[in-house]
Amino acid sequence: MEPRRHLKAKICLVGEAAVGKTSLIRRFVQSQFSDDYLTTIGVKVSKKRLDVAIPEEVEPALLELAVWDVMGQPQFRELLQEAYFAGVSGIIGVADLSRPDTLQALYEWIDRVDRVTSQAPVVIAGNKSDLLQNPHFTEVEVKMEALARSFRAEWRLTSAKTGRNVEQVFQLLGAHIVDRAVKARPSIGIAARGVPKPPVTETRPAP
Repeated sequence: MEPRRHLKAKICLVGEAAVGKTSLIRRFVQSQFSDDYLTTIGVKVSKKRLDVAIPEEVEPALLELAVWDVMGQPQFRELLQEAYFAGVSGIIGVADLSRPDTLQALYEWIDRVDRVTSQAPVVIAGNKSDLLQNPHFTEVEVKMEALARSFRAEWRLTSAKTGRNVEQVFQLLGAHIVDRAVKARPSIGIAARGVPKPPVTETRPAP
């Protein structure tokens, strides 16, 4: 039986204040939603495990995610240090569909992370889709498509309130992270089993 891959990844959610980053994480990690808005102070880290299918492998990979929720205030964005984004394997850009300006702001948010991560996989979440009056294709969605295309990203309409596509957004990003990691290092995440240790050669001082 093939050993199961076990990988770890750091991802970050970025976007303007009050777009629903914290609510999306709470829905994903704890299956909860709260209408109360709590300003994220700096960065909050949550953890979650995902099963990620790999083509031509029987066992899905076990992906341990460290989910970084980055404060969205403009003044904080200006002070972001590279240390926040060092080692990031994937990005979820979050916009509030009821505030089109938050979509435009994602260009700068994602670009700032890109400078550190060398173009990590990106998924765009158009959040608060439950507030849309027209559930069909809208002008906002056209802008989302353009944003996603500029970063070669996928996008989904999400709602932390109803749970719509929340799990799918994280699963999409997880699949991209695992795919990239496996292509770069085919043996990544597989613990060596039954590999004989090299013989120990005893060295004696010369007489």
